[in-house]
Amino acid sequence: MTRLIATVSLILLFCGASLQKQQPGTAPTAAGTAQTEADEYTRYELLGPETASFKILYEVTATTPGARVYYNPIRKGSTASDEAVYDAMTGEALRFEVVSGAEARKDPLMPDADLAGNYIKVQLARAVPAEGQGRILIVKTYKDAKSYYREGDAIVFNRSLGIRRNKVVLPAGFELVSCNVPSQVLPEADGRIAVSFMNAGAEEAHLILRAKPGVQTGPSAAPHPATQKRSWEAPFEGETEKERLSERAHQDRDIVYFLQQPETHAFSLYHDYTESRPGMDKYLNVVREGSTVSEPSAYVLDTGEKLATRLITGTELAATKTTSEEPVKPTTQVVVIGFPAVKKGQSVRLRISETYTAPASYRLDGDELVFDRSLGRPRNAVVLPAGWYLTASTIPATVTQLPDGRIRLDFWNGRPDSVDVLVKARRRVSPAEPGH
Repeated sequence: MTRLIATVSLILLFCGASLQKQQPGTAPTAAGTAQTEADEYTRYELLGPETASFKILYEVTATTPGARVYYNPIRKGSTASDEAVYDAMTGEALRFEVVSGAEARKDPLMPDADLAGNYIKVQLARAVPAEGQGRILIVKTYKDAKSYYREGDAIVFNRSLGIRRNKVVLPAGFELVSCNVPSQVLPEADGRIAVSFMNAGAEEAHLILRAKPGVQTGPSAAPHPATQKRSWEAPFEGETEKERLSERAHQDRDIVYFLQQPETHAFSLYHDYTESRPGMDKYLNVVREGSTVSEPSAYVLDTGEKLATRLITGTELAATKTTSEEPVKPTTQVVVIGFPAVKKGQSVRLRISETYTAPASYRLDGDELVFDRSLGRPRNAVVLPAGWYLTASTIPATVTQLPDGRIRLDFWNGRPDSVDVLVKARRRVSPAEPGH
């Protein structure tokens, strides 16, 4: 059991995050409410080519308020085996069973269950809090000769992936020779080669990987330890080698900005953060220069538990002898959030909400709204204030209209750096109709 928890701890090091605003509390599942989920991430470990099999570690967050079960479909054409399910917060194994599509459809959560399919029905560790999360890890092995096969002296992984964040690990001794989806290429600790990508589009990514044998295995294949050296070519102090070699798709922090009317220079935001390092009992949010913060609050997404927050200065932080992971000036504002110390093999996911005032980043230029800010998360979203329409976005984004008519931009950055977002907008002549 100790070895199992340790393994789960490593897997859960970077759990996914929701981009839907949520508040603490619990509520029964509403009648007729279909199952919803968020923050899916899949790791595929290709087994020996002769097996036509691959191990899947699927991280998913159940988001239906009050739900006590979660259904995971077994993909048609694949034979599943070696299933196991774990609670991401505690690392403990969860009860599950495989049910038919007809059985799943009897549950109000699954009105559209595929009658010809099968599902893993998971008993969650706790009811999903109202606007909270139920984070789980599903482990299984698929045998699927149509997705994973030999082609001459190469192996091919050819599969349509509906999950938007994925990683594929090649078998030991194989090198990547082609990949049709732009991806990070990263070494595993044991020297195996992996590809990882974020798919910002709405359509499935049809991934085709080819690999050939002939590379080092064993201790000689292990990568050199990543260093704290920074890019020597950058015209500014860039990210460290360790940061650049981290898997972007599996990072666990995201943020949503809700712009208030530009005359206020203010925007509310929430950002989600998972802590899995044993012994950690606080989070420090260092407010960037040029911004002031107010109304900080936080809660545990897994349980809905509200957390105490303190707003202090850099000088006050130094007096507590607390170490920050980033430089803090004496006058810098720091939001301190305490929580029960994380135990080995466990994790806690926080939602932190604040209001920022930043005249340099957010302003009115004549009749134009201007939001000019560097965004460092893998997944960032900006929601325009009511009554404004988008005229410019320098960084590519997906754009949607919320039910209340506001415009939302999602910036997914698969690179291990920040994006300097410049968004402009103007007032509508007449209110846009919600949903149009």
